[in-house]
Amino acid sequence: MDIKWLEDFLSLAQTRNFSRTADDRHVTQSALSRRIRALEAWVGADLVDRSTYPLILTPAGKVFSNSASEAMRLLNDAKAQLRVRGQNENLLRISAGHTLSLNFFPMWLNGMQAQAGDIHASILPANVHDSVLSLVEGNCDLLLSYYHAELPVELDASRYAFVSLGSEVVLPVSVPNREGAPTYSLPGSKIHPIPCLTYIKASFFGRVVDRILSRAGQACYFTCAYESDMAELLKRMALTGHGLAWLPESSIVRELAEGRLVRAGGDQWSMTMDIRLYRSMDNQNAALDRLWQHLLNR
Repeated sequence: MDIKWLEDFLSLAQTRNFSRTADDRHVTQSALSRRIRALEAWVGADLVDRSTYPLILTPAGKVFSNSASEAMRLLNDAKAQLRVRGQNENLLRISAGHTLSLNFFPMWLNGMQAQAGDIHASILPANVHDSVLSLVEGNCDLLLSYYHAELPVELDASRYAFVSLGSEVVLPVSVPNREGAPTYSLPGSKIHPIPCLTYIKASFFGRVVDRILSRAGQACYFTCAYESDMAELLKRMALTGHGLAWLPESSIVRELAEGRLVRAGGDQWSMTMDIRLYRSMDNQNAALDRLWQHLLNR
């Protein structure tokens, strides 16, 4: 049982509308529906009467709503007490996607420590949705995230500030052949489609690749050889010659330098994104304020 299911259910009980709740919870309507179904399976009873509009809670849903509200109150009270008791004023909790956590963050932190002195940080790897939600719900001090105008991070600009830390290129790569050219090269052809290592459509990089393909200006021919939501897994598959993969450049710097991977397409098959650091303006953490001031004064 995931605590987010309780939060989803309580929000739905209040709005009585799947669409509004999905917007409030920063999830798709289909994802929200799956989570409510999962909660009902865990409880062992239908909680929502979907045959009415606006929807209403079933008798079981009304009973469970009271219990869920009390459970969330107790959990949040306990969390707040423990956080105050064990809070380290110098520790910054940073939520970030897995790729940024593995590749960009360690180098950035080293640079910041050289410039601004000791920075005590705790990295919280998560997918993009959960990272954003962590900032919104106050479970982290900073959000490290990719940004592109066509794939925006939806945060209220009046409540959340950001600084740009650099940029990242997502590019197609392949193992080289004996001549050093890519074994698999875009755009491919109908007769010889490229085996492609793809991202799950709903993932962030899956949406990035969709945008690249839609903007390329020419057809691309490939077959899906393997699918994952993690760039590191696709990188390993690419290194063993299973196909072409779109990967963030920071994750393959060494492999490109050593020639174990080579670029497999021109600039039209790539996308450059900003790397941004977000904070809530309501967060009064002194260590956060010091770091933020340093970033603004660079």
